[in-house]
Amino acid sequence: MDMNDQLNGMILKAVGGLYYVESPEGIFECKARGIFRKQNISPCAGDMVLLSDIAESTAVVDKVLPRKNSLIRPPLANLDYIVFVTSTCEPAPNLTLLDKFLAIAEFKSIKSIIAVTKLDLQKNDSLRDIYKHSGAEFFEIDYAEPASYMKLYEMMAGKVSAFTGNTGVGKSTLLNHIDQNLELKTGEISKKLGRGRHTTRNVELYKLENGGYIADTPGFSTFEAQKYDIITKDRLADCFPEFGEYEGKCRFPDCAHIKEKGCAVLEALERGDIPKSRHDSYAEMYEEAKNIKEWEIKDKR
Repeated sequence: MDMNDQLNGMILKAVGGLYYVESPEGIFECKARGIFRKQNISPCAGDMVLLSDIAESTAVVDKVLPRKNSLIRPPLANLDYIVFVTSTCEPAPNLTLLDKFLAIAEFKSIKSIIAVTKLDLQKNDSLRDIYKHSGAEFFEIDYAEPASYMKLYEMMAGKVSAFTGNTGVGKSTLLNHIDQNLELKTGEISKKLGRGRHTTRNVELYKLENGGYIADTPGFSTFEAQKYDIITKDRLADCFPEFGEYEGKCRFPDCAHIKEKGCAVLEALERGDIPKSRHDSYAEMYEEAKNIKEWEIKDKR
């Protein structure tokens, strides 16, 4: 190609100031224009970019195209799905943490998927009921029944998806069943780009045979949603889809859905129409949001 030509591409991996970009002409190892630093832009995996100064296998990231969404930690852009992998036991589900991440995904307009593993060790008696109105797609993964994970694989065709979950929930096992070519191991991913050893500390997108891309991200403990993606208290209820049915039905227009009289959400909670664990998580997040200072919001955005 002529060095004056330009290409559109997607960043698959960002390591040490180098960006590995997939384009119609192949994968290029790229540096980025210095202007991004001045503009406070950090290109990351999932970014759609414009390349220039194109050589045989190298190029320059000339422009980062507008994002439909992004996460700061782990650094990812333009996600269609976040798949939250949780086990029925060993470790037991941490519903408060899961609810916080579901709220962040809703806030960022990223579709959520809950994938429940280890059904052979303990049955899933309540999780489906708890999350049936949460807006999240729900999958029970049984490796004796390939259809249970192949439907998940089919959903990812042509989409960009991130997988996350606590250590020990079986995230790598699920990814291996979805696409055996990934050859994922605990704490280590086989190299497909660049050189040297690669672990899940670095986010990298892998292309599936169906045209989708997946990112194996660090565990929940380093997916620091509350620290980097602040939901203010006035926006929080919108991040719990099961509350939507009761919007505008409370006695007071500025109802916080915590302890107010005439609150339609609390009445639904008493009837059992909203799971207690979901409202408990909302109340905890609301208290955290009340203590957020204005300068903290500006500093993170």
